[in-house]
Amino acid sequence: MHILLTRPLEDCFEIILKFKSLGHQVSHLPLLNIRKMNHEEINFSNYGGIIFTSANAVKFLNLDKLDKNIICFCVGDKTEKKARSVGFLNTIAAEGNVLNLKELILQNYVFKNKPLLYVSGETISADLDQQLSNEGYSTKRIINYEVSHNQKFDKKFIKELRANMPDMVYVYSQNSASSFLNFIKIHQTENIWMNTNLLCIGEKTSSILNEIKWKKIFLFNPGEEEFLLYKI
Repeated sequence: MHILLTRPLEDCFEIILKFKSLGHQVSHLPLLNIRKMNHEEINFSNYGGIIFTSANAVKFLNLDKLDKNIICFCVGDKTEKKARSVGFLNTIAAEGNVLNLKELILQNYVFKNKPLLYVSGETISADLDQQLSNEGYSTKRIINYEVSHNQKFDKKFIKELRANMPDMVYVYSQNSASSFLNFIKIHQTENIWMNTNLLCIGEKTSSILNEIKWKKIFLFNPGEEEFLLYKI
């Protein structure tokens, strides 16, 4: 099969290698640019735990003066793997979405008298801090990266894509979906995706691309990419 991946290369190079090892053709269309943002200095001793809703939140966090034994609540396995790679020792992973992450925190965070540090990008899909506040938890949100839409695409790549449309395309966020829709319209490819399966994380992400005619639309959680190859 011909598979189109849309994450930044750093976030998908492992799955690219995996798919290629299985004999699939893989094309890469990075839709987003990710940049570190400066934020206020953090006194980590004020917090009883850290919430990470993406691997980028871990990547761009200043880890100086941080006790690596602090409990970390990670949105999914990929984020937990990143947290482990930078030295965090006490990590728990949800199933890839914010709803599961909230339930994970409610079930496992016992230091309710100490606030949680919530580290995220500028744009978030759900107000997790407000949801936790409604449950009686104090949360401090720190924004340490921003996402912008990629506007520069190789003309040769677009020509090759038109000539050999993918069987599957993976889209991981609402930001990516918006950027992908923009790409489709700018390059006037609205009517050539009817034989392509669209795979999205979450209904909000897929709904952004509903105006394009796809073969089928599937929802998935991070880590299920390979599993979906056998489902379609």
